[in-house]
Amino acid sequence: MSNTKMTITEKIFATHAGLESVKAGDLIEAKVDITLANDITGPVAINEFRKIGVNKVFDKERVVFVPDHFVPNKDIKSAEQVNLIRKFAKEMGIKHFFEVGRMGIEHALLPDSGIVTAGDLIIGADSHTCTYGALGAFSTGVGSTDLACAMASGETWFKVPQAIKVEFEGELNKWVSAKDLVLYLIGDIGVDGALYKTLEIGGSTIRNMEMDGRFTFCNMAIEAGAKNGIIEPDEKTAKYLENRELRKGVFYKSDEGASYERVIKYNVKDIEPQVAFPHLPENTKPISQVGEIKINQAVIGSCTNGRLSDLKIAAEILRGNKVNPDVRLIVFPGTQDIYLKAIEMGYIQDIIKAGGAVSTPTCGPCLGGHAGILAAGERAISTTNRNFVGRMGHVNSEVYLSSPAIAAASAIKGIITSPENL
Repeated sequence: MSNTKMTITEKIFATHAGLESVKAGDLIEAKVDITLANDITGPVAINEFRKIGVNKVFDKERVVFVPDHFVPNKDIKSAEQVNLIRKFAKEMGIKHFFEVGRMGIEHALLPDSGIVTAGDLIIGADSHTCTYGALGAFSTGVGSTDLACAMASGETWFKVPQAIKVEFEGELNKWVSAKDLVLYLIGDIGVDGALYKTLEIGGSTIRNMEMDGRFTFCNMAIEAGAKNGIIEPDEKTAKYLENRELRKGVFYKSDEGASYERVIKYNVKDIEPQVAFPHLPENTKPISQVGEIKINQAVIGSCTNGRLSDLKIAAEILRGNKVNPDVRLIVFPGTQDIYLKAIEMGYIQDIIKAGGAVSTPTCGPCLGGHAGILAAGERAISTTNRNFVGRMGHVNSEVYLSSPAIAAASAIKGIITSPENL
């Protein structure tokens, strides 16, 4: 590699493009390690793939389909969508098609299954594909047509993004998690604050953070408009990948003197639990300034907060308590394996005894899909990633975004609150 100072993202691009170096603004063609689609975007990509006129995918072990948005199928249309993918996967001999009972929410499933790893270049026809930056990979969402071309060729094009470095320093306050940090960042810079930029996340707080939190943070990079979020891989990354990754990952780190558009620094002692008010993730307030907001539903799960540590903290708060009679609590584990571990650890029992409902791994109500749609005038506190108008159901419903701790406490209290107030 050249003497040019590069960021992690630029190094991944240079390697996959077969170039000595790249810089922000360059247009490149790069090889992809993994392409991903789900039950909404997959059929569109398959239809476009057929138009190309090729009869096989570039690599049957690197084209991945995870039906997770409307599964188990909620109606005839969703059943037909998955059936189309199922038949295509069988025809092409695709290794990684995940059926109900063996599937999970795609952005929890792919890292846990070892399909994605450090140093990868990953594209997915889902905006939250940026999650895998937590492994030190470049991962981003693309349109279904771009995905179809990559499924055929194993390549796609990029404009190399400029980078913003974000550093969090210090020890987290009680009940503050990765979700609160990313909401705080989005609240500070706005939903277009990192538009088509790399968000390179670091600092002592992130270095001390376990992988579950890092996945949560990178998952919401897109909510700041970023092309990708990425965290330098370290010994925690290596431990996570050990006995899991299907291919050996490559650990890149940014060079001293690499170019950044700007550097943003936060002291986390100044950050308390955050709540994003309707109808944008940037409408954040610290929990102390939320006021008394009644809720009808609490959702814990999704590709953002459906991991084992998320269920653990929710279960610990719910244990010995009861969900408010005016609130529906719905919990979505990220994968079957997470679900099983949560049962073994007693978390599912705690949730059910408290009056919560636990669903099979699925995106559920996050996108207004199913299993938790809101009626007109209803409010939900949710650990999901978006709270746009009508995101979780009726256009006259409201979604407030929070961490699992705040969502669990709010389910008990019936109003948006901190566990400290129970």
